[in-house]
Amino acid sequence: MTTDGPWLVVGLGNPGAQYASTRHNVGYLTLDVLASRGGATLTSHRSRTHTADVRLGIGPGGVPGPRVILARSDSYMNTSGGPISALATFHKIEPSRILVIHDDMDLPAQHLGTRDYARLRIGVGRPPGRMDPADYVLAPLPSKERPDWDVTFEQAADVVEDIVTKGFAPTQMALHTGS
Repeated sequence: MTTDGPWLVVGLGNPGAQYASTRHNVGYLTLDVLASRGGATLTSHRSRTHTADVRLGIGPGGVPGPRVILARSDSYMNTSGGPISALATFHKIEPSRILVIHDDMDLPAQHLGTRDYARLRIGVGRPPGRMDPADYVLAPLPSKERPDWDVTFEQAADVVEDIVTKGFAPTQMALHTGS
């Protein structure tokens, strides 16, 4: 992994109020936490995305962490690959510095032309009984579960900060060993 240039952190989801608080939008919701931590607001970009340019985490000696472009596509999740690819090209970000956040019941869009990018999958559970998985992920999060989801989004944001400051492999090792 290179250590120069910005990171591109992409939160996948679907645009529109009807999807705002659904399991399918956990990528968007985690991105909102990261933008808040960076003191930024996502704004429209010509790549058909909304982006914010922030520094995340703390580097050695207490300096601000690395530059990160936070992004979400203005299109539905299954067509988000084109806009995200255009954004990566615009910023000259190589795939090894791209992190895609999405629900664990979905596959990220394939338009980057490679699978050499990191993914952070957020567990959203499984539909009860014979419920259609699409209906499950597109249903609003139950309000009684929202405090737990808020903790999940904060924890996911912590993992993103660790990935951009320490690297994917050390973060993965720490997550899987509990250290």
